[in-house]
Amino acid sequence: METDRIIVRTATAADLKYAMEISAETASSAKARGTGIGTRTPQSICNKILDGNAVIALTQTGEWVGYIYLEAYGEEKFISHCGLIVSPSWRRKGIATLMKRQIFELSKLKYPKAKIFGITTSLATMKINSKLGLYPVSFSEITQDPSFWNKCQNCINYPDLEKKGFKNCYCTAMLFDPSAVQNFNIEKTRRSYSSPTIH
Repeated sequence: METDRIIVRTATAADLKYAMEISAETASSAKARGTGIGTRTPQSICNKILDGNAVIALTQTGEWVGYIYLEAYGEEKFISHCGLIVSPSWRRKGIATLMKRQIFELSKLKYPKAKIFGITTSLATMKINSKLGLYPVSFSEITQDPSFWNKCQNCINYPDLEKKGFKNCYCTAMLFDPSAVQNFNIEKTRRSYSSPTIH
């Protein structure tokens, strides 16, 4: 498999050299799609990398393949996965799935009690999120932190979002609630112990 040649890991200071390329490809993809992608400056990408909040995908020879980062909101009660971008030559090869899994695990490691959420217009991203345990919710279920919504200002749909009071948009909101998973597992265990034994 081609993905066997890809290294997906938490980004480090050694990866700052890819910031310009990541920023340029994000802007190019936003222009091509015309919707749903906010631009990311090289400086903002560098900051996420230095904070230990980014995941990067590279070939074994050091070619940049993909990038994604996490951000905490609402006193670290919510974690968002943002800025997912894959190099055009590596798209539709499962790279996004590998990176989403890695950032998901990084989020749970750094913020084990936080709810993980994202908003997207991409059906492919929605499918990946579903496999990770995220489910569609209304915008009222995710963070109401203004700093999150401010990051949408570069999106072409921001005026519509603002008009609707940040209640809905063209994006779909998806959420993973660790407490809900824990409660489900507790209830599942309780049912298994209370079930009568059939001989």
